[in-house]
Amino acid sequence: MPTTRCRPRCTVILLVLLRLALAQYEHLGYPPGFPNPEQEQYTAPQLAPDTPRIQLRLAGDKRKHNEGRVEVFYNAAWGTVCDDDFNIHAAQVVCRELGYLEAISWSPSSKYGKGEGPIWFDNLRCTGKEKTLAQCPSNGIGVSDCKHSEDVGVVCSDKRIPGFKFVNTMPNHVESLDIQVEDVRIRAILSSYRKRIPVTEGYVEVKDGGKWKQICNTEWTQSSARVICGMFGFPGERKYNARVYKMFARRKRPTYWDYAVNCTGNEAHLSSCKLGQAPSTKSNGTCPEGLPVVVSCVPGRDFAPTPMTGFRKAFRQEQPLVRLRGGAIVGEGRVEVLKNGEWGTICDDKWNLLSATVVCRELGFGTAKEALSGGRLGQGMGPVHMNEVACSGFEKSVTECFFNKEALGCSHEEDAAVRCNVPAMGFQQSLRLSGGRSPFEGRVEVLAERNGSLVWGTVCSDGWGTMEAMVVCRQLGLGFASNVFQETWYWPGQVSADPVVMSGVRCSGTEMSLSHCLHHGAHLSCAKGGGRNAAGVACSETAPDLVLNPQVVEQTTYMEDRPMFMLHCAYEENCLSSTSSQAPANSYRRLLRFSSQIHNNGHSDFRPKAGRHSWVWHDCHRHYHSMEVFTLYDLVTLNGTKVAEGHKASFCLEDSECDEASVHRSQLNIERHRRVDLCRDNSRGSNQGRTRGRKWPGSYCQTRFDQSMAYLPKLPKHLTLFWMITKK
Repeated sequence: MPTTRCRPRCTVILLVLLRLALAQYEHLGYPPGFPNPEQEQYTAPQLAPDTPRIQLRLAGDKRKHNEGRVEVFYNAAWGTVCDDDFNIHAAQVVCRELGYLEAISWSPSSKYGKGEGPIWFDNLRCTGKEKTLAQCPSNGIGVSDCKHSEDVGVVCSDKRIPGFKFVNTMPNHVESLDIQVEDVRIRAILSSYRKRIPVTEGYVEVKDGGKWKQICNTEWTQSSARVICGMFGFPGERKYNARVYKMFARRKRPTYWDYAVNCTGNEAHLSSCKLGQAPSTKSNGTCPEGLPVVVSCVPGRDFAPTPMTGFRKAFRQEQPLVRLRGGAIVGEGRVEVLKNGEWGTICDDKWNLLSATVVCRELGFGTAKEALSGGRLGQGMGPVHMNEVACSGFEKSVTECFFNKEALGCSHEEDAAVRCNVPAMGFQQSLRLSGGRSPFEGRVEVLAERNGSLVWGTVCSDGWGTMEAMVVCRQLGLGFASNVFQETWYWPGQVSADPVVMSGVRCSGTEMSLSHCLHHGAHLSCAKGGGRNAAGVACSETAPDLVLNPQVVEQTTYMEDRPMFMLHCAYEENCLSSTSSQAPANSYRRLLRFSSQIHNNGHSDFRPKAGRHSWVWHDCHRHYHSMEVFTLYDLVTLNGTKVAEGHKASFCLEDSECDEASVHRSQLNIERHRRVDLCRDNSRGSNQGRTRGRKWPGSYCQTRFDQSMAYLPKLPKHLTLFWMITKK
C-alpha cells in the first residue's frame, strides 16, 4: 500500500530531476544529424478587454534596427520607460512584442539618448512571460518619478519570430509608427538577372505569415526603391522596363501584402518607413496599377555583377575624399576624410545612421546598418577633421554635410565608424573551416568543380601565409587572421575533403574571396599533398594595428661609430645585423640611430606570441626579452639593393609603467598584463616597459633605441630607409 501511494509522487520527482539534469546540457545544442526542434510559430496574443492597448518601437541614435530606446505609444502620445527595476525579463517582453525571438541585453541611463514626452512605465516587474509590456506590474501607466536621463534601451536578437505579423492596434493617423517585417528580399524574375550575382533587379517581396508576398505599386515611389536598394548593399536605384514585368504579372497572379509602404528615401531599413493600408484589390486579385513593386539597383564599382562567375577584381579601398580603416570585413571601418592633403577622423558627437549611410553610399555600399562610436574599430592618427556631423541622408559625400567647425577638443577615443550593408555575394558558401575547436579556426576547405561536379577539398599549404589567411577570415566574416598553419594533422576534417583542390595560392590581402587570388587553376602542384599538410587558419574578431610614424624617424636619424666592445649587450640580445658575428672585438660598427613612435591603431592589445614562461632574462639591460622581432628595417638604394639591416625586438619587461620623462603622451593607470612597447630614458640609458590597455589603443611610448646596421664605410646620399611591421 505505501508503494502504491508513492508512485505518483515519485514519478513527479523523477520528472523534475530529469528536467533539471537535461537543462545543464541545453547550451550544447543537438548532435549532427539529430532533427532540430521546430521553431515556435507566432500567434497573435489574446488580451483581456481591460488590458491597456499600447504600441512599442525602438528609437534613438547610434543603433541598429534591432536595438534602441524603448518607446511606448499610449493615449495618443509617444513616451519612454524608466530603467528603475528594469531587467532582462522586461527586455524579453519588449523584444517579443516587437517580433524578435529574444532579448540579448538592456541598457540603463539613456544610452540611446534622452526621449521626449511622458514616461509611461516605471518600476516594471516583469516575469518574462507577459504577452505585452502593459501586463507587467508597475507603478501604473504614467506614474513615474524618473527623468529622461533614466530612459531604458534594449538589444534584441537579429532573428525574427517565424510568421510574426504586425498588428496595428493604433489609429491609422499615427504617422510615426514603425512597421515590422519578418523578412524582405529582391527576387529575380527575368532569366538574365537570375544568373547574376548579386541580384540587382526583381520583385520586392515581404515574408508575412511564412509566405512571400508582393507589394502593390500604387503608392510606391523612387524614394522607397532607394531604401530597398540600400538595404541590399547598393548605393542607388535606376529605372527598369515595366512592360516586361506587366507581362509576367499577367501570367502568374501575384499575392499582395496587406500594407502599402511610404518611405522618404533616407531610411536605413524598410522597417523605418511608414505603413499604410494597401488599396483594395480588383475582383481578379490585382492592385489598381496592375503591377507588383519592382526595383532595379545600381551596384557599387567593386560589386559589378558578372554571369555565374562572381567577381574578377579585388576590393580596392582607395577613395579621393573618404576611406574606411580598421575594419575586419568589407564595408566596415573607422571613417577617415582627406582635408588639406592630410587624412583625419570624424568625432562621434551626434554621429547617427543618417550620416553613416551617406558614408556608405559614397563608398559604393548600401545603407548603414550600424553607426559606431567611441573608437570601436580602432583609433586613428592625425587631426580630427569633423565634429557634430549632421547629414540629411541625400548628400553625395559626408564632406558636404553640416558640421560644427568651432567644436574642438575631440580625441581619437571618440572616432566614428560604420558598418555598411553590402551585396550578398554567396562567398561564404564556397569556403569553410573544418576540424577546429571553435568556428574561428580549422583546416581551410574550398568548394571546387571537379569532373563536372562540386566537391569539397583542401588548400595546399606550400607558401601559405598571413595574406592568404586574411582573405579566408574576411570571406567567412570571422574578422582578422591571428595565426597561420601549414600543418593541420591535429584538426581532422572531413575525410572526403582531404584531396587538394587548390594550390599555388598567392593573395595581396585585399581580395574578397580566396578564388580571386592567384592560384594554379586546374593544374595542381602540391608536393606534400593535403590532409594533414593542408592549409589552416585561426581568426579573431579583433586585432592590433601597428603603425610606425615615419616623420619621427626622418627627424631624429643620425649616424654614429661605436667600438664592438661597447655593443656586447646589443650583440647578446641579437640586435646587431647578421654580419656582426664576424667582426673582431677591436673593430668599429657604424650605426644608424633614430627614435621611433609605433602606434597601435587597432582595437585589441598587441601581445607577443611567446608565453611569459619562455622569456629570457638578460643581465646587460636587466630585463626579460621575448626575443621576437616585430619591426624590420632595411636600408636600400634607389634601385632596391639592400646595404644595411636592422630590427626592433619585443621587450617584455617586469616594469609596469614608463618613466614620465620618456612618455610624450598619455600618462595612464596601467594594467599588470605585459605588452611589447619599449620606453628608453636616454638620460639614464635604462629601459622601462609599459603596458597598453584596451581603453587606450592609440597611445604610445616615445622610444629611442639602437638600430645596428651593417658596417658602412661611407653612407651614400641616395639611400632610403624602409621599414616593415609584422602584426603578431
